[in-house]
Amino acid sequence: MAAKRSGARSKRSQRISELLQPVQEPHSEPPLSRERIVATAVELLDAQGVDGLTMRRLADRLGSGVMSLYWHVDNKEDVFDLALDSVLEYRGPPQIVESQDWRGEVVHMLEDWRASMLRHPWSASLLPRRALGPNILGRLELLSKSLSRAGIADADVNVAIWSLWNYVMGATITRASFDRSDDDRAAAQQRLTRLSERYPTIERTRLLLDNDWDGAFRKGLGFLLDGLSPR
Repeated sequence: MAAKRSGARSKRSQRISELLQPVQEPHSEPPLSRERIVATAVELLDAQGVDGLTMRRLADRLGSGVMSLYWHVDNKEDVFDLALDSVLEYRGPPQIVESQDWRGEVVHMLEDWRASMLRHPWSASLLPRRALGPNILGRLELLSKSLSRAGIADADVNVAIWSLWNYVMGATITRASFDRSDDDRAAAQQRLTRLSERYPTIERTRLLLDNDWDGAFRKGLGFLLDGLSPR
């Protein structure tokens, strides 16, 4: 009997000791929110592109059920709109100073726009076919104000805006899709050299070896702004 009582006391002591141990809280994900859904959608789009985003994959990344997402977003199309607008937010130059340098403002705005889309290449393919959100509309409003302040008449502002839009979109899509190695470009230029009688100018300027994408964008934008400047 003494042995049994001793064994029982030992088991009770063990249980008490276990109860006194600090409780380990189970690991839990942050609460589901629209902001978290959008940020995770951007990560998924960056990793797998437009075709890779499904509500099931998004829910799995969030550690959530699919139906829980619909408390925060309407549907997948809503997720696309929100993700696109989030990566196109424009915060302006580091120091916002009222200046008369409208060209500098426009160049900064458009270079930032292009850089944002290059960081998220899927955005360039989505932008032309999505509803324009507040961030891109705000960017276009700032751009319009800069052009108006430069003296461009209201009748010409829309033409200027769409010309700049087309330039940025074309430059971004070309850069994102033109993925050739140095060896590939050198081989293409050698082939062009053999055909120099047929293509003398682009062979002479060594077009296929030109890899200064950023410099070409800025210089081409300068040509465009020269044409937009009021006479």
